[in-house]
Amino acid sequence: MTKFISVGKILNFHGIQGEAKVGFSRNQEDFFCGLKEVFVKNHDEYTPLKIKSVRLHKNFAIVKFESINSIDELLDYKGSLLFVEENTIREALEEDEFLIDELVGLDVVDEKGEKVGFVIGVSNNGATDLLSVKTKSKNVSLVPFVKAIVTDVSLKEKKITINNIEGLLE
Repeated sequence: MTKFISVGKILNFHGIQGEAKVGFSRNQEDFFCGLKEVFVKNHDEYTPLKIKSVRLHKNFAIVKFESINSIDELLDYKGSLLFVEENTIREALEEDEFLIDELVGLDVVDEKGEKVGFVIGVSNNGATDLLSVKTKSKNVSLVPFVKAIVTDVSLKEKKITINNIEGLLE
């Protein structure tokens, strides 16, 4: 069964020709602008929407879909999440990039291999991705996902090795 991952949301219409104002993840402009097709979920079914054009406007994308030519045709999709097949995202990932759901649940270990916690989430502060790590003391610490701190990610071993500098994990 094909797995779908959300890449954006139709926020509103733009103009009267059926263009959509779409919000998408920060720093994903190139990926989003390169898409040729997205899917909209209606009940438990994913319906494809072919993309005719995409242009960036402020922090949003203005998207023209091939089959939508008026505001009335677009209104049914307002508020809908846009999805792509997981393989589309995997093909665009670079060597040191991961899907969030691959990281959540991984153990976090220090340089000595001692478990210091596990990943409960991933966020972005505008400058870098942050791992939310629940420590042994049940605190949640934000760990910058940068090479100087996250030295290795092993999906096979289900662990992330960090350079546990003083004060990083409370």
